[in-house]
Formats: sequence, C-alpha cells, structure tokens
Amino acid sequence: MTAQTLLRRERHYVDRVVACYSDRPRNVNGLLEAAVANHPDKEALICDDTRWTYAQFDQEVGRVAAGLAARGVGRGDRLAMLLGNGAPFVVMSYAAARLGAVTVPLSIRDQMPGIRHALVNSEAIALVVEAAFVDLVPLPKDTPHMKVRISVGSASGFADYEELRQAAPLTDPAYVDEDEVATILYTSGTTGVPKGAMLTGLGIIHSATNFVSVMGLGPDDKTVVVVPMNHVTGLIAGIHTLVRAGGAIAVMREFKASKFLECASREGMTCSLMVPAMYNLCLHQTDLSDYDLSAWRVGGYGGAPMPAATIERLASALPGLGLMNAYGATETTSPATIMPAEHTAAHRLSVGRPVPGVEICAMDENGREMPAGEAGELWIRGAMVVPGYWRNPEADAREFAAGFWKSGDIGAVDADGFVYVHDRKKDLVNRGGHKVFTAKVESVLTACPGVIEAAVVSKPCPILGERVHAVLSVKSEEADEDAIRTTCASELADYECPESYTLFNSPLPRNANGKILKRQIKEDLGFVTA
Repeated sequence: MTAQTLLRRERHYVDRVVACYSDRPRNVNGLLEAAVANHPDKEALICDDTRWTYAQFDQEVGRVAAGLAARGVGRGDRLAMLLGNGAPFVVMSYAAARLGAVTVPLSIRDQMPGIRHALVNSEAIALVVEAAFVDLVPLPKDTPHMKVRISVGSASGFADYEELRQAAPLTDPAYVDEDEVATILYTSGTTGVPKGAMLTGLGIIHSATNFVSVMGLGPDDKTVVVVPMNHVTGLIAGIHTLVRAGGAIAVMREFKASKFLECASREGMTCSLMVPAMYNLCLHQTDLSDYDLSAWRVGGYGGAPMPAATIERLASALPGLGLMNAYGATETTSPATIMPAEHTAAHRLSVGRPVPGVEICAMDENGREMPAGEAGELWIRGAMVVPGYWRNPEADAREFAAGFWKSGDIGAVDADGFVYVHDRKKDLVNRGGHKVFTAKVESVLTACPGVIEAAVVSKPCPILGERVHAVLSVKSEEADEDAIRTTCASELADYECPESYTLFNSPLPRNANGKILKRQIKEDLGFVTA
C-alpha cells in the first residue's frame, strides 16, 4: 500500500479541502502518546548525560507540564522558548502540547528587538530561557502580557526550571483540535517585520508522517540533530518526525564536523537532515574512514543544491547512504518536496517531487499556470500549509490564495513532476535585461576544486543596472580564480558568468536555518546603499 492510498480529502481551516493521512494522531500530544504506547522501552532522547526511554521521556514531559500548569499556563496560552538545542527544548515542546499551549520558539541568534517583537506580537504569557540568554530578554514593562519567566540555570528575577520538574506528572492532556495553532514560528523577516507563521497540529503531523513515509523511517532509526531546533527543520524533521517514527533523537548543541561524526558513529545514526554545507564540511575537515558510519542510510538535505562533487565523494565514501533533497519553508511546516535517493544523482538540480498530498505549480504574474518546465513563482497547497500568519490579515491576503501559499521562489515543474527552484524573486540578477538565476551559477561554482560554498549577488552597475558577482568560501591552497572563471565560461551563458569575485578562507554568513545571508554579504561589500 502506497502513501497515496492512505490519503483522503478533508475540509480544514474553514474553507480548504486538502488531502490528509486518514490514520493519524489527533494532535501533537497524540504523537508522543502513540510512541509511548508502542515503544515504551525504546530509547527516545539522548543529550549529554541524559538517556531516556519513551516511558521516561513521557514522565519528564508530564512533570514539566504540571509545573507549567501550576504557574497558570493552559490551553491557548503562548509559551515562548529562548532555548538552544537541548533536552529542555524537546521536553518543553511536548509539555506545552499536553497543556494545549502554543509554543513560540525564538532564535538564540536573534537580538532583543526581534525577540521583543515576537513576545509582544504573540502576547506570550510565559517564557523559558537559558540563563546565558537572559540579557536578550526585554524588561517586564516592555512585555506586559508576560506573567511567568523561567530560566534553565540560575538567573536573577527568573524562576528555576528545575522547580517545574518537581511536580507529579500530568497525565490527562487538554483536548486540542488538530486545526488549532500548536506553534508560532517567526519568519526571518528579510523583506520586512517578521511574521508569525501558525503551525497547526494537522500540519505538523502531516509533515512528520511525510518524512516517515517517504524516507522509510521506523522505530529502529536514530538521528543526530545539529540544525537549530527553534527553526522549522529542526523542530519538524529533528523532533516530531522521529517521535512519529518511534525512533531516537540524539541532540547536539551545534555543528562541528568532527564532533558530529563522532556522535553519529557512537550512536549508530541512521538518518540526518542538514544543509549541503554541513556535508561538505564533513568531507573537507575530516576523513570519513575514521568513523563507523555503516548505519547511516538516509542523508536529507535542503536549502541549496548539493554540489556534484559532494554527491560523488559521499557515494564513494558511504555507498549505503542515500541522499534526499528536501524543499520547504516555515509556511509549509517543512517538506513540500523530497527527492527519492535513487534519483538524486540524475536530477541533482531538482528539489524532488511533491510529497504525498501536496500540489505545486509554477504561476505567472497574472496567476496563470506555466507550461511544464517553464519558470514562474512556485505556489504550494496541502494539509501542511499553514492557515496564515498570527494576527496579520494583510500578509494573509498578500501571500495566500485559495489555500495556496505563494512561496516567492522562482522555479518550474517538469513533465515528470520534478520541481526545480531557480532563485528567490529578490535574488535574481537582472543584467541588462537578462535574468540570471543565482542558484544555477552557484551550482557551477561549488563544483570547482577548492570551493566550499558560494553566494552569487548583484553588483550595481550604472550601465547594465546589475552585474554578476561571486562570493566564495575556499580552501586557498586548492582554489584558483582563473580555473574557476574557465569552468564558468564552459558551462554558463556569457551573461551568467561572474564578472568579479570575492574569496574568503572563512565560512559565509548564514542565518539560523543555514541559509546564506546574501543581503548581509551585499552590505559588507558596499553593494547596498539603503
């Protein structure tokens, strides 16, 4: 039986009809309930010295939920979390779900203005923060809705997280409909004030089930989460997906290639989801033969194309590893497409096919579908697309249409259903009327010897309007600019070739979800004047 046969059309969010998995948990708390019922003695969470089975994890969630309830947190209340990767983040995610509260994960890389906006906009009544980040928390007078402040670690003016764990476990969950908001994730705000995408129980469960189904995950699988859990990828792929599978979650605070591979080897990691740069760093900074990675069979990645050289080197070093590109966004609760591993090498520049229950079409500026293979803005519809943004009807009207989310990505869908993402609308380079898709140029650049990562940006030009400029992170002893120019000239149209370069020996700046910050690069280079 295929995943498609398990789908049925249902009405949700008042006026949407979407294909949903017919057999599914009733809400986010139901994900954990099912895992505990089916796998009580299997390992669930590994973090530093903590190793919990699902039964033990469930008890911890119950204690923290009871502690939160005693402090007045209940159904519908917004609970903000300024936490890095660690056991408290995972526990708090499910403790809130047991209470019917709405989690608001915040980035530990953000600054006070962004954090204040999220706290005020969401009207969060409670905040759980690591002691190291309390200086980023606005003063009480600036967050009038906030009643409860809890710190993981000692911090003046904050209740101690350990006190939450002293209560008897709460085992009777609140009734929460799957269409209700479960998590509010604030988008990066690259085009304006961050918007709070409303992730529902239905969307979270549908996406987790898609990962499990398409990647073939089960209770014997284990992941090592190194991407930020406060981002949609870490939250959905790293936490909820493994709970849906009944598998195990090993948590790492941050990505360091050697430490990640040591953990993967020690724990017998079977599946991962990272950005291509992380796989590249594993190849450039370590010798994979030094580690026992024989259990690693699913290598998910997203955010950028995987360089052909990386695919080839990984295939040689880890023949049992299947690479699977995944494309999605906060607004799609993570995956909208996943590339079957057997097609990765042949369709390297594609992000895969739509996952079960998802429709994707390329639309022109008048809202008409483009023919197969022709570029337009990618519109996405499905059970995992959020119903909208938190209290932002203007953005809802602008970015949603008939249940479709307008992604802002320029791409195409070919005759075989493979989806291609050419560029963000805002990242296109317009060189004298020629539209240059930067992702295409970056794919050629990252295949060059010594190039670790690449960002192509527009350089202002008084004659052509914009010219193509390449910013590269390189291994200086291997990279040769003349050779790179020659490669580009042989594989790209003349107007697509970078006309100028900036080379660094350090990594390019990235946001919390691993995407390169092109605007920051342009500002640093003096290409942005306002």
